[in-house]
Amino acid sequence: MKKIAIVATAFLFTAACAEGEAPVKSVAAANAIEEAVQDPNAVSYDDKPSPAEILENSAPSDWRSLDPENLLYIDLERGRVVVALSTQLAPAHVAQITALAREEFYDGLSFYRVIDGFVAQGGDALETREIKTAAKTMMAEFDRPLTADIGFDAIDDADGYAARVGFVDSLPAGVDAAGKMIWHLHCTGAFAFGRNNERDSASTEFYITLQPQRYLDRNLSVFGRVVEGMEHLQALRRVAPPQSADDDMGETVLSMRIAADLPEAERTALEILDSSSEAFAAYYESRRNRPEAFFHFRHDYMDVCQFGVPVRPVSPSAAAEE
Repeated sequence: MKKIAIVATAFLFTAACAEGEAPVKSVAAANAIEEAVQDPNAVSYDDKPSPAEILENSAPSDWRSLDPENLLYIDLERGRVVVALSTQLAPAHVAQITALAREEFYDGLSFYRVIDGFVAQGGDALETREIKTAAKTMMAEFDRPLTADIGFDAIDDADGYAARVGFVDSLPAGVDAAGKMIWHLHCTGAFAFGRNNERDSASTEFYITLQPQRYLDRNLSVFGRVVEGMEHLQALRRVAPPQSADDDMGETVLSMRIAADLPEAERTALEILDSSSEAFAAYYESRRNRPEAFFHFRHDYMDVCQFGVPVRPVSPSAAAEE
């Protein structure tokens, strides 16, 4: 069986880091972090806004509508799962899933491998479906060169798997110690293709992480993240890969579509907090050192995979005007 996946702020950070230069932070982000950097528990947080207040007071310009051309809908009986696709870091994989969705390749297939605390994997478990326009195999996009045109919004917290972590288009990403290579992270909701042992053997079988699986970073090609509907994936029936059509095939994928291919009335219009905005920097810091009265100890730290980037619905007409 092939493609069983896997064995067993506004902070600005560009290619200049390859030359050893420090990332340049916005003034607002730098000030917020500097106040707490010595000892966050010695700072008064009485007058600092909570995460909810930051979002409530954010400006429309702090949010970015998710492009329907790069938004994938996975419709299940439980509801819709929405995946934001990353053309910046894995353009060939985005083109592949787009072609497969437009072929209606996944319609009627299933999530046939769902392992608690690991991944939900779907696709053509028994390899019976014809690939019409998409590639039969893919060149890996485990990582790619960090160039000046990739907007990497770095955060200051340390990470065990990458020299620097942050966000690209509000999706979590990492950079190597030389500042030369960048990749998306296997945080919860990461969307990627499975493969065989061969590096360039991905094709159609996709998986979504149910919890962070960071040891897989740079071993498989992550090219999106679930931004809505994660609860439907967490509730999927746990199943092992079938060996025949008589086995449990798991829960059915009713359809998989690119949002732009659906009538406007059938779309799930969303906008995401822009990782290059000052509101994002302020929100990140408020989650890093929670100002609410409930918290009597502040850790002055945030795990990048524990940071939930805010996403909110927007009327389809408003999204079309942007």
